[in-house]
Amino acid sequence: MGQAVGGWGLIRIRACHECAPAASRRSGTIEFPPQESQRRSQGGRSVSELIYLDHHATTPCDPRVADAMVPYLVEHFGNPSSTQYSAGRKAKEAVENARVQVAELVGVRPSEVIFTAGASESINLALKGLAASRPRHTTLVTSPTEHDAVLATCRAIVEEGGDRRMAWLDVSSEGLIDAKDVARKVGEDTLAVAVMAANNEVGTVQPIAEVGRICRAARAPLLVDLAQILGKIPVSAAEMGFDLAALSAHKFYGPKGIGALIIRRGGAGDRLAPLIHGAGYERGLRAGTLNVPGIVGLGAAAELARLELEEEVAHVRDLRDVFLRAVRAAGLEPVINGSWEHRLPNNLHLAFPGVEASLILEALEGVALSAGSACSTEKREASHVLRAMGLPDDRLFSSLRLGFGRSNTTEQVERAAAEVVRVVKLLSAR
Repeated sequence: MGQAVGGWGLIRIRACHECAPAASRRSGTIEFPPQESQRRSQGGRSVSELIYLDHHATTPCDPRVADAMVPYLVEHFGNPSSTQYSAGRKAKEAVENARVQVAELVGVRPSEVIFTAGASESINLALKGLAASRPRHTTLVTSPTEHDAVLATCRAIVEEGGDRRMAWLDVSSEGLIDAKDVARKVGEDTLAVAVMAANNEVGTVQPIAEVGRICRAARAPLLVDLAQILGKIPVSAAEMGFDLAALSAHKFYGPKGIGALIIRRGGAGDRLAPLIHGAGYERGLRAGTLNVPGIVGLGAAAELARLELEEEVAHVRDLRDVFLRAVRAAGLEPVINGSWEHRLPNNLHLAFPGVEASLILEALEGVALSAGSACSTEKREASHVLRAMGLPDDRLFSSLRLGFGRSNTTEQVERAAAEVVRVVKLLSAR
């Protein structure tokens, strides 16, 4: 415990002319070059070293993933649709290899993987594609704790008119839905059921396998957001029973701007209308030249997530426990939001009642976290996830989200915990 998983660690962000994949394999923090550290500050002081504990927001690209991508940025630049010559065939081969890698991660056939720009696009394609292809089906079933990509897309479909409506699933104080509630709200008129496998704020893992069985029996298309769960908990399409699934590479150490929509052949969600029209790429569902370097990076990240899953889960769970023990040992007793039993291994969502999360974040030095609520200078607004869970106000605005990651070390986490303790005690004394 305490060593970075995967043989990499310190990421040095340099000026572009200095960038090289091999330059980023040293200890476990993110360092900014001097000129940038002078511009960047946290808590009013310059930051030359940042302990990054916000891996739910995004993850740093694993250098092994970057290494795999580089040849397709420079040397193998062909269009994968131009297979009449070797450069195009080389690119096509890389795309299909990545399709296999993604398929193996989630347990589907390669032909069921459709490349997109990320989970948000995948969710839009799935839900709007179903709305166009299932005009007689009226009801969208989802929970109020879903990602905004699902909530906003569902609202847009309903606002387009017709008889479309929402059926909201009940959510417990731990952020869990009840499969029995799904059974009550799914029927012949169901357009789609949309549920995230794991919540991006409180880390609650939903009973997707039970929901999948109910949806299959009702022939209701089930869309699952896999963005947060990949690389942290094993995923099996057969066990989960989803018809459609969305994912983003940057959530599991791949590049930003690339993801996939899984469409199970023969499932209730197999017939979608495209969002982007043009050349008939990706089973005719997505026009536009494929992002070959990004796709290669997605494939490489998927393979690493699959092969290193057990080691990584143990590593991030240990880090999570180290942080919590350190905070408690310092005399603080934070309230844990979400389910402890049904939780992502790298997630902590802690409330420090009586201390504003926004003030904690402003005062922290050298530690990157996020708040459990979205606060701005003009409007104080609680997280819709925490609101849906029915949390009291003293927890709505005092919660922090921590996401531990592959390159973090025990020493960093202990330092981060000490810094959080310092700030919380300082603010509590005011």
